[in-house]
Amino acid sequence: MVTIADVARHAGVAPSTVSYVLTGKRSISPQTRTKVRESIRLLGYHPHAGARALATSRANVVALVLPLRPGVHLPVLMRFVTAAVTTARRYDMDVLLVTADQGAQGLRRVAGSAQVDGFLVMDVELDDERVPLLRQMAQPSVLIGRPAAAKGLTCVDLDFEAAGARCVDHLADLGHRYIGFLGAPSVVYQRNTGYAQRTMAGFGAAAMRRGIASTAMPAEDDYESVLASVRSLLRTQPAMTALVVHNEAALGWIAGSLRALGRRVPDDVAVVAICPDELAEQMQLTSVQLPAEELGRQATELLVARLNGHPTAPLTLLPPKLSGRASTAPRLRRA
Repeated sequence: MVTIADVARHAGVAPSTVSYVLTGKRSISPQTRTKVRESIRLLGYHPHAGARALATSRANVVALVLPLRPGVHLPVLMRFVTAAVTTARRYDMDVLLVTADQGAQGLRRVAGSAQVDGFLVMDVELDDERVPLLRQMAQPSVLIGRPAAAKGLTCVDLDFEAAGARCVDHLADLGHRYIGFLGAPSVVYQRNTGYAQRTMAGFGAAAMRRGIASTAMPAEDDYESVLASVRSLLRTQPAMTALVVHNEAALGWIAGSLRALGRRVPDDVAVVAICPDELAEQMQLTSVQLPAEELGRQATELLVARLNGHPTAPLTLLPPKLSGRASTAPRLRRA
């Protein structure tokens, strides 16, 4: 069995240095850290979990709290999960996926079991019932998302208000004056989920600022529902020439629904989506990137920093990035 002393000899460092690289208790230079990790990889060293826990008073496990409930789009959420797990492994930590939708009670149960060192919390609502408990728990936490009252918390998120506004500004700059908004499933708004409410608020505020006539409504994730929602938007606003879509599950039905209603993309209706870049590229949609991987990585790194006693920013907001593709065109193109 390969020992920590074997790794130290191979890397040309002291055993304590290898320990610090594994635990993160002390700052190690990037060159030394890389050398030690390469020796760990080459020798196939695996720290003994029990001994490591006794030595560090840690389980070296973080909980990723991800309630699986209606309105949650699993393909996108798995991007967050993959990024969090990959990043945690870089710090020699495992991830416990907590999927039961038990709210604060579920958090309390896991926190009291001493199985995890900290929490990554997703699907955050504006008035999230888990927030008071997160402030009180001994284990640190990082939220991917942010509640209305974020004081005393560590949060990382896309600036969804700015994302909604960026979509409007892009379309307004192209000459569009009647813009619709197709949002998440209705149950997501009923739960007062932060990302959905903030995006719609940013969209509405930007439309008012730019003098744009706008209409917004939720959309479910099947073709008939998307078609009905698009039909309602056009009935409410017959002059609509642009559409912002913040619903990854509905994106595959947008072009077909517009075609069924006699509209072409982008000649009659320009479309901007808020979604992962890979999805937008497949459909050639102008989009504001949903940086799921970056959010998952940053959240995990913030949690590791908190576990190691390092100061962290209370709120990290990623600015929206818009990429133009074939689904938008100047309003004059129709003429």
